[in-house]
Amino acid sequence: MFVRGIRGATTVEHDEKNEILSATTELLNQIIVENGIKPDELACVFVTVTSDLTSTFPAQAIRQLPGWELVPLMCSLEVPVEGALPKCIRLMVMANTEKKQDEIVHVYLKEAMRLRPDLSKLTKA
Repeated sequence: MFVRGIRGATTVEHDEKNEILSATTELLNQIIVENGIKPDELACVFVTVTSDLTSTFPAQAIRQLPGWELVPLMCSLEVPVEGALPKCIRLMVMANTEKKQDEIVHVYLKEAMRLRPDLSKLTKA
């Protein structure tokens, strides 16, 4: 068994608590579906946001999911690089899995799809 990192990102239109929580839940749910993971297979989830999102901790959305109460979570700010995608939420889900690195499905939603189309199955036609 290996610990694999599953990347994901999404964006919101406004710095509003409910929109951030909803977008985080949507992103995590898509990662779960695409990779078939369960909470007890997780090592941790690392969450980052851009500095323009200050109304809530995105990890709050993850803690509210049934079975995810004990998953270690940490939030942080993205490096403030000029020209970076604004209002962006990123997840790094660390999962214990038998999957090979090239079997992992990375998920990019909304405006974040342009960040790494080469990694995201969902962005390929």
